[in-house]
Amino acid sequence: MSDAPNAPQQTPDQPQPAASQPTEQPSEQAETMAAETPEAEDAAPDIDYAHLARLLESLLFVAGEPAPIERLASALDCSAEDVELALLMLVETLQERGIRLQRHHDTVQLVTMPEAADVIEVYLGLDLTTKLSRAAMETLAIIAYRQPITRPQIEAIRGVSSDGVIRTLLHRGLVQEVGRMETAGRPVLFGTTPDFLNYFGISSLEELPPLEDEDMDALTERIEMMEAGEEEA
Repeated sequence: MSDAPNAPQQTPDQPQPAASQPTEQPSEQAETMAAETPEAEDAAPDIDYAHLARLLESLLFVAGEPAPIERLASALDCSAEDVELALLMLVETLQERGIRLQRHHDTVQLVTMPEAADVIEVYLGLDLTTKLSRAAMETLAIIAYRQPITRPQIEAIRGVSSDGVIRTLLHRGLVQEVGRMETAGRPVLFGTTPDFLNYFGISSLEELPPLEDEDMDALTERIEMMEAGEEEA
């Protein structure tokens, strides 16, 4: 009787051990999975909005004038939607500083906070609080709430000639020509400017105090009466 151990018997049904296959390194596996994933090509890279907000602040600092959103997006090689999200973050950041983000239609710019107007006036030797006449304030309010608006429409609401007042507002940089109406004679359309926002210490037109419904209805009714009279003539 032999002392040698018995070798294990293999039956026909017993599976044979598979030959070892070379394994991929983790980096190779990641590359393979990325290549095989259809979404990989379309996946957008993560955007660091905090960094984008800082870049926007730098661009607006050197711009020196209101910057269009589309131009900012082009300079930063991102979408206008990304710029809008980063601007919201910038607005929050600036709340603790002496600078504010001001918006006028589709443009934005950096301005000093309204509370600093007095010390800025003293430091620069300026008179930033020169009062507008009652007629100028009335005309400016009409333009602000009804823009874009023509001179005849303004005069229909006020009931008097407004040529001189409009020239004053243009000279002060509070209003500007924003286009022409597509009607006979193509009258000039007027609207407010970023300096208008600065003058009243607001960041956007949305911050204007709301008019009572009856006040807006009265403005609209006077304009409609004026336009009806022109059609009859």
